[in-house]
Amino acid sequence: MTALESANQIKARFGDLVSEPAEFRGEITLKIANAEKIFDVCSFAKSIGFDYLVDITSIDNYGEYPRWTVLYHLRAIGNGTDFRLKIDVSEEKSEIPSVLPIWRTANWHEREIYDMMGIRFRGHPDLRRILMWEGYPHHPLRKDFPLAGKPTDLPGVAFTRVTPMEGGPFVTVAGGKDAIDREPRVRTPED
Repeated sequence: MTALESANQIKARFGDLVSEPAEFRGEITLKIANAEKIFDVCSFAKSIGFDYLVDITSIDNYGEYPRWTVLYHLRAIGNGTDFRLKIDVSEEKSEIPSVLPIWRTANWHEREIYDMMGIRFRGHPDLRRILMWEGYPHHPLRKDFPLAGKPTDLPGVAFTRVTPMEGGPFVTVAGGKDAIDREPRVRTPED
């Protein structure tokens, strides 16, 4: 079964809850209208052969509503097809069902999204930070998190001052004459 046929099967099962399959550069995406139904859709996807959750990613649409988009990249190992499921998550309800009971690979993906973006996964048995330390009050991959970092009151654990931008690892130049000019790298104030 192709990815498009599988997507159409999911669309037939869930009706208006799922968008028509969108194809871009040979990749199929289904958008789920209600984020609360992601567990049901994922359960059905696994039952029709999508036995591997490759990745879960999140996008911060800062300044837009809804704030986040969460993408589930699924693969049917048996026939090598894959597609993605897409849901929107609002800032007011930044909690969605965990898919860990369906695919064990969701464990670290959900923890990373919680840690970096602040989206909670209801039902996750061990939802704690995976990269930042417990008690860290921010979510560093949000677009409103400053590139220079934020000061902390934890001396000896992290920087106690905001990191200066000069020569920082994430400094880039908007525009520029080519991609090499725009590439993030260590820069001096003259660059």
